[in-house]
Amino acid sequence: MSIKTRFAPSPTGYLHVGGARTALFSWLHARKHGGRFVLRVEDTDLERSTEASVNAILEGMSWLGLEYDEGPIFQTHRFGRYNEVIDQLLTSGHAYRCNCSRERLETLREGQMQRKEKPRYDGHCRGKTIDPNEPHVIRFRNPVEGVVAFDDMVRGRLAFANSELDDLIIRRSDGAPTYNLTVVVDDWEMGITDVIRGDDHINNTPRQINLLHAIGATPPRYAHVPMILGDDGARLSKRHGAVSVMQYRDDGILPEALLNYLVRLGWSHEDREIFSLDEMVELFDINSVNKAASAFNTEKLLWLNQHYIKSEAPERIARLLSRHMGDLGIDPAPYPPLAEVVVAQRERAHTLVELAEISAFYYRDFEGYDEKAAKKAFKAEALEPLRRVRQKLVDASAWERVMLHDAIAQTVEELGVGFGKVGMPLRLAVTGGAPSPDLDLTLQLIGKEACLRRIDKAIAHIETTRHE
Repeated sequence: MSIKTRFAPSPTGYLHVGGARTALFSWLHARKHGGRFVLRVEDTDLERSTEASVNAILEGMSWLGLEYDEGPIFQTHRFGRYNEVIDQLLTSGHAYRCNCSRERLETLREGQMQRKEKPRYDGHCRGKTIDPNEPHVIRFRNPVEGVVAFDDMVRGRLAFANSELDDLIIRRSDGAPTYNLTVVVDDWEMGITDVIRGDDHINNTPRQINLLHAIGATPPRYAHVPMILGDDGARLSKRHGAVSVMQYRDDGILPEALLNYLVRLGWSHEDREIFSLDEMVELFDINSVNKAASAFNTEKLLWLNQHYIKSEAPERIARLLSRHMGDLGIDPAPYPPLAEVVVAQRERAHTLVELAEISAFYYRDFEGYDEKAAKKAFKAEALEPLRRVRQKLVDASAWERVMLHDAIAQTVEELGVGFGKVGMPLRLAVTGGAPSPDLDLTLQLIGKEACLRRIDKAIAHIETTRHE
């Protein structure tokens, strides 16, 4: 049997990392078995669904690289088909009209709660004849006897007594079909064989299985994955930091790092931590997903992100870094080549945002100096080393790393001092105190004109402060 999975988000907000993990698991399961992956937008909540949310979902999927074989399919485009199925259920006796008032339903619920019973509809309208022209909803006539059982690919055998399930509404009084009906029709008609979704849907599954049986369809296989928790054990939310996929992009996380992190939330293979997308496809097994909830660890994500910043091709990191440089008001195109800056700085950054911030000095002069470093490096005795090394930099036959190293070394030798007496004030003069690689490489990347200008500024700063 050919595998077909789907990711079916509701466009009522951004693409949450929990949804992204569900999409990833569904995508991997389909790809591993040579199947197909469908993107379905469940936008039947007309009041809360927005075009901006749809765009956020599509953008998030694109950024993660989770391409889909079919879709996006919008449920609002299929209302006619849903109503055909509802009419068939009415005709076959598997559904009925209900005109219970909101007051009656609230009174019913309050009484059940007081008696410590599970709140559910009592079937009041099951045997009534309701005029189709008066306000009403359509309810599914759920079986009252027997058990709904299925083998969950994550949680194992699950069973629910039909006596515990109520007659759910499948069409509202305004004519709109409800979630449980639309999901059932779509999974059936789209040929979905494997439904991978959050475990908050477990209680919906027996109801949907009964609906599938009522329309003569074979239920798919189900896998309910556990929720993601914050570091404090509570359900992951905004108070734990970023939860939107695109916020992670804006915070300088690489898509492969986020995917690698998400796949390890609830699944593992031996003791490995690093997985390429191809390795995920090869090794992922939905049956090996843990039943227990997983805690989101931001430090682990940052560790993974730094790994990918260091291991990916510098040219690719430079392309991604460029937008973050732009956020700082920097155009990195002129000089130095951004890929070379990436190589020089990538060991020092966990995110692209951090990499941009510590690399800004290559492209623009800074306002002032690190105060602590200036007190140590910019003493009066630093003037002569700075003046002497400046002249040697001016006289350098080429602005290349070897020549720049020789200029510094000659200054050290001529003055008869330790390297730090020249290197420390020179580094602070050209970087302002930002983290930087070897001094000769730093000078080469900054460029001759900017370096000489900054050395002059440092000399003026020392001369001014020593007379204060």
